Amino acid sequence: MAANSSSPAFENFRLFGSAEDDKPNPGLSLGFLDSQQPPLPPPPPCLEVLSSEVCSSVKFNVEPVTVGEITMFKGRVSTQEVFSLSNSDLVPGKYEGGLKLWEGALDLVKALCGEVENGHLSFAGKRVLELGCGHGLPGIYACLEDAAAVHFQDFNAEVLRCLTIPNVTANLTKKAEALPTNPTESDAGSAARYFAGDWSEMHKILPFASDDKEKLSENFNGYDIVLMAETVYSLSTLKTLYKLITQCLSRPHGVVYMAGKKHYFGVGGGTRRFLSVLEKEGEMVSKLIAEVADGSSNVREVWKISLK
Repeated sequence: MAANSSSPAFENFRLFGSAEDDKPNPGLSLGFLDSQQPPLPPPPPCLEVLSSEVCSSVKFNVEPVTVGEITMFKGRVSTQEVFSLSNSDLVPGKYEGGLKLWEGALDLVKALCGEVENGHLSFAGKRVLELGCGHGLPGIYACLEDAAAVHFQDFNAEVLRCLTIPNVTANLTKKAEALPTNPTESDAGSAARYFAGDWSEMHKILPFASDDKEKLSENFNGYDIVLMAETVYSLSTLKTLYKLITQCLSRPHGVVYMAGKKHYFGVGGGTRRFLSVLEKEGEMVSKLIAEVADGSSNVREVWKISLK
């Protein structure tokens, strides 16, 4: 999970509260996507983080997590160690929640498994981008399904160095151990790369992205599949996120799989708010492929989004 630095300027808090927290907010009620918020410090520069830059000074623990019929690994690191923060899911402009494993990431992996099993999706040979990756489980699943390239993006380079890279390594090591003694070239696995920074600038460094309108109107060699979980919580980032997707997505057959809560109480965003942006822009169509209403949290959804 990662957001644009124009996120609402909340204090340190536990993100995604209960419905009782969803009280009127003068800042959010001034207009959808146009609320007035105090300025934030400038975002960190966009950069590629090399897999060799993994952080060795922060303790990384790994534990299994079962999603449907598959078992993956999830890492655990201390927010206090990495960011000198405790009991905080979000500090806009500094930390965007990437060290926590959010429910939407697991929902997305499960939905992707179903899409693959039903023959509606194939990762084999595809270029994949996971936005706001955190642990990177959806992107890791794409790696395990033989994607040609999987690129992981998070707002914080520290998240990539301390959590994403070692978590990808832990999961792909498991795959490598199951390979035949004499692997073929097709067994080599996905080309994983890592990118940190703000969504508004990310198109400048992502290998398969462009803001050239003439190029985008032709057969654009973008990402075949964009994955994102819990990225639509903030109203003020939705337009920026939408723009980045249009700059990244291969045309005309690229698809987006988005998981998140229907509404983020106390924060203002949600899957339905993002779909409102899609409807307003008129370039994409959406289809609900999964809904989770377990009674322990507000309704969660997984959507498939494609170009018209």
